[in-house]
Amino acid sequence: MTKAEIIDCVYEKVGGFSKKESAEVVEAVFDTMKETLAQGDKVKISGFGNFVVREKKERIGRNPQTGEPIPISARKVLTFKPSQVLKNVLNPQKAQKKKEAEAAAAAAEATGGDPGGE
Repeated sequence: MTKAEIIDCVYEKVGGFSKKESAEVVEAVFDTMKETLAQGDKVKISGFGNFVVREKKERIGRNPQTGEPIPISARKVLTFKPSQVLKNVLNPQKAQKKKEAEAAAAAAEATGGDPGGE
């Protein structure tokens, strides 16, 4: 999905905005996220996930063609960790199995811990 497609979705789903205003809103959100991450802070979007800037130390790598050691400079990298809600949307069958297992455990506990119910 591109930024233009995101703008179109915002325009369609949130009534009352012109396309230009929708573009400004999306740009403002992305600019705010960029500024926050550039300061080294994390961006946490409930129900979606966390964007975190991590420091990577300088290390020695190898040129794959020659095998010669080369230094890889220290840098900052952006990582994303999806929320459990997003994971459940992406893998609904896994979420359903977990719910069924939790329901079975709760039923077993309610019957005195015997899964057979006797």
